[in-house]
Amino acid sequence: MLAGRRQALASAGQVTYSAAMRKIKLVILDAHATNPGDLSWEPIEALADCTIYPRTPPAEVLARVGDAEAVMLNKGVLSAETIRRAPNLRYVGILATGWNTIDLPAAKERGLTVSNVPGYSTDSVAQHTFALLLELTNQVGLHSVDARSGGWARNPDYCYRLSPQIELAGLTLGIIGFGQIGQAVARIGQAFGMTVLANRRDQTQRLPPGVRYASVEEIFAQSDVVSLHCPLTPETAGLVNAQRLATMKPGAFLLNASRGPLIIEQDLADALAAGRLAGAAVDVLSTEPPAPDNPLLKAPRCIITPHLAWATDAARRRLIQIAADNLRAYLAGHPVHLVPLD
Repeated sequence: MLAGRRQALASAGQVTYSAAMRKIKLVILDAHATNPGDLSWEPIEALADCTIYPRTPPAEVLARVGDAEAVMLNKGVLSAETIRRAPNLRYVGILATGWNTIDLPAAKERGLTVSNVPGYSTDSVAQHTFALLLELTNQVGLHSVDARSGGWARNPDYCYRLSPQIELAGLTLGIIGFGQIGQAVARIGQAFGMTVLANRRDQTQRLPPGVRYASVEEIFAQSDVVSLHCPLTPETAGLVNAQRLATMKPGAFLLNASRGPLIIEQDLADALAAGRLAGAAVDVLSTEPPAPDNPLLKAPRCIITPHLAWATDAARRRLIQIAADNLRAYLAGHPVHLVPLD
C-alpha cells in the first residue's frame, strides 16, 4: 500500500521521505528513467532524507537542488551555474556510467565528490546488441506479423521467407570499444561461431582467446558486423562517417548501443538509402528524444530502439543498489567509483 501511495505521489511530481537519524539531505532529479515505480528506492532512502522528482525541467534544476547536500541524477544536466549556486552541495551521484552531463571543472572548483555506476548494465546491453543484430539477420518481427495476418495460411508452401535469412556462424564481428560491454558482446559472438576483431585505446592488455586486435580501418573494411561500444570523446565523435561507411562490405551491418554522436546520422541514412550496407540498428541517437526530422527515423533497413538497452529490471535494481553503496561509502569517508574531475 505504501509503495502504491509513493508512486501516486511521484506521478503528481514530487515525493518526499524523511526519517530520524538520516544525516544528509538528498535530491533525485530525474528518477523516472531509472525507476518509474516498479522498483524500490529503499536502499537510498535508508541513508538519506530524500526528495524524489520523476523529471526536472532544466529551468527548475537549481531551485530543486536548493539546500541539498547530495544530488542524484541520470541524464539530467548539472551545470556550472547550479554547482556554484547550490550552497550545501557536497556529493553528486550519477545514476549511470557516463558523466558528460556534469560540469566537471565546476565540480572540481567546488571540491565536490562525484561518483558514477559502472558495470551495472553490461549483460543487458550485450543482450540487446544481439537482439538488434538478430532482428536484422532474421527479421523475426516481420515474419510474425505476416504469419499472424494470414500470410502463412495463404501460402502454397509449408514455409516462406520475406527477407534473406543470414547465419552468423563464420561471419566477422568487429567491436570498437573493448571494455566490459565489448568483451561481453565478443563472448556472445563467439558462441554464435563468429570471428571477433577488437579495437580499444589500450592495446597492451591481453585479449581473450580467439579475439585479435585490429585498427578501426581494418574493422570497418573486414567486418560483416561492426558494433560500437566505445565512450563518446572528442576523438570518437563522428567516428562513423561517409568515408568509413564507404569502406564497409555491401552486405555488412552496423550496430550502435553506445552513444548517438559516434555516428554522423545523415551519412548513415545516405549509405542505407544507397544500399551501401545491408542494415543498421541503433539504440541511441545524437539527440534524445530525437527531432522529428532525424534522418535515421525514415532511413531504410534501420532499426531504432529508444535507448533502452541498459534498462532491464535486473540492471536497474543493480543501478539503485550500487548508487546506494556509493553514497554509503561517501558517508563513511572512503568514496568509491569516483569520476575523474581533471
